[in-house]
Amino acid sequence: MATFQSLPGFRDFYPDDLARRKHIFDLWRRTAHTFGFAEYDAPVLEPLELYKAKSGDEIETQLFSFTDKGGREVALRPEMTPSVCRLVGAKANALKRPIKWFSIAEFYRYERMQKGRGRCFSQFNADIFGEPGPEAEIELIAMLTQCLASFGLTEEDFYVRLSDRNLWFYYLEALGLDDARVRGMLGAIDRFEKYGDDAFKGYVEQFGPLDDVLKTKVVEFLRIKSLDALEQTLGAMGHEKITARLADWKKLLGGLEAMGLSRFIAVDLGVVRGLAYYTGFVFEAFDRKGELRALAGGGRYDDLVEKLGGPALPAVGFAIGDMTFALLLEQRGLMPNFVQAPDIYCVIGGENGRRAAFGDIHALRAMGRRVDYPMKDVAFGKQFKLAADSGAKLALIYGDDEVAKGVVKIRDLTDRTEREVPSAQTIAMVRDYFS
Repeated sequence: MATFQSLPGFRDFYPDDLARRKHIFDLWRRTAHTFGFAEYDAPVLEPLELYKAKSGDEIETQLFSFTDKGGREVALRPEMTPSVCRLVGAKANALKRPIKWFSIAEFYRYERMQKGRGRCFSQFNADIFGEPGPEAEIELIAMLTQCLASFGLTEEDFYVRLSDRNLWFYYLEALGLDDARVRGMLGAIDRFEKYGDDAFKGYVEQFGPLDDVLKTKVVEFLRIKSLDALEQTLGAMGHEKITARLADWKKLLGGLEAMGLSRFIAVDLGVVRGLAYYTGFVFEAFDRKGELRALAGGGRYDDLVEKLGGPALPAVGFAIGDMTFALLLEQRGLMPNFVQAPDIYCVIGGENGRRAAFGDIHALRAMGRRVDYPMKDVAFGKQFKLAADSGAKLALIYGDDEVAKGVVKIRDLTDRTEREVPSAQTIAMVRDYFS
């Protein structure tokens, strides 16, 4: 007989695995709520055209896409941004601004698998709509930082690299590049950290030889690592847009400093995020040791809601992937060991004991207590070992002697003490024990 396995790039979650994922999701969700974000969800299957409208026809090679039984071209969602733009755009006039939403959902991409990347993965997504200024970036970067720090990670474990596509546009325009060349150069800058000078090959193939002076200025600019260095480089240019943009930088970094987050933030103009829909500040979170892929990434995308059929609406957001983040927690020893243990184990002797126990078992479960017992008849003595091995804190004993006396014996499995209580008081005694 054939043995079936999950598809390449897809994951099975056994109970221990699911407990670890739930731990991550719970802390992300708790953090989002403390920042005043509301949770939403959207269909896992969307029109293929939604993703093409955002990213172009070439995106289809990365998707699980097909024609459904109604003849519609559809795709499993590879990301949440198009869906949330669709949702917000449909009801933008009725939503109170700023719109602060988050989701935790599963996504699908048909791409090459590698460490920290699969074809089926989960992400925490957070977005703010309706706020055009850097106040939205302050809020989101603060929440991103807290989403990581809430697990016990510190500035020694991760940092957020902050850059600005707008500033790059203004700077490259001031150096004489037109819009097409600016976008081509941003593509080279996005690849420079990985490929060095080879990153400019695509630009040269498209636009011809690269002037050495221009290349030097670009490389020097992308190596800027502080606001002071930015101001020194740009201050003398007398460029109105650049001057206004530097004021936004001061507001953003000042807000993060006031929140006590400067230790997590690094100015890094080498980050431009290759997705063309970003329109302003962009940022990525990385582990300090540099051993993993980016933990999170995001930025401003002011034109996308309108591009996807909604009204003009400023927007900024980020996403954290669960796979790379879980690897970081494992590496730092911050992933708890989850014990799938009951609170209470019931030791039952014979049919009389079973009838006496079942009412208490159901009542305790209705109170929210996790209760286990042997479903089939098991030797009375053996049940005490089962109770001890279960990891439960309490054992409730319903033997023939206890039933005849109208009592239940309560054994504390942590210190091995026990006492008898009248049957009618069992629920109250257990409630007091766990209170």
